[in-house]
Amino acid sequence: MSGISPSSSRRQRKALYNAHTAKRRRLMSVPLSKDLRARFHRRALPLRKGDTVRILKGSYEGREERVAKVDRRSLAVTLDNVTSKTGESKQTPLPVRTGSLVLVHLNLADPWRRRRLNVTEAELTPEELGVTPTPEETEATAPVTPALPPATSEVAETAPTPKDEPTLEDLLEDDEEEGEDDEEDEPPAPPKASAPTKKGRKSPPSGERA
Repeated sequence: MSGISPSSSRRQRKALYNAHTAKRRRLMSVPLSKDLRARFHRRALPLRKGDTVRILKGSYEGREERVAKVDRRSLAVTLDNVTSKTGESKQTPLPVRTGSLVLVHLNLADPWRRRRLNVTEAELTPEELGVTPTPEETEATAPVTPALPPATSEVAETAPTPKDEPTLEDLLEDDEEEGEDDEEDEPPAPPKASAPTKKGRKSPPSGERA
């Protein structure tokens, strides 16, 4: 009879190494967020490719990323935009343990998973079905914001106010303009007539006699 305890670390590692893929799937279950827990009435679900998780530990704490790959052999997952730098300054995917993750969005493209959660396809969004909406569908579903009236400051600037009174400079400029217009409208003065001369006999010079 062996003297090793059944709960020893050695036996646990051996059991984990020889575990069936179905057991590994259950071991990679991740707790759901509060919203998903209230919607699907589940506390945890096995992680799948396409799910969105929130990281709770490490340098990427607080970020929400999509699951790119599930590795059941190492009991770790690879997330989008979660990388580490190698010695050659290259970016490689960083494996993340499931113990530091929380599910925030589910990938329900699989009908079997929908039946397990008792949801229909009509109740799901395109993101949960794994379908990327086209720009036309996004514009059609986007809420239309009504046009806002112009700002009161702009209206106040354009609208005349009773307080706006002409200043002394404005009145003087108006008088000068009116004077110039009057001078232009006056008709030209007629030329002065020369005095009429009497027609008669010319007087002879003083040295001559008639």
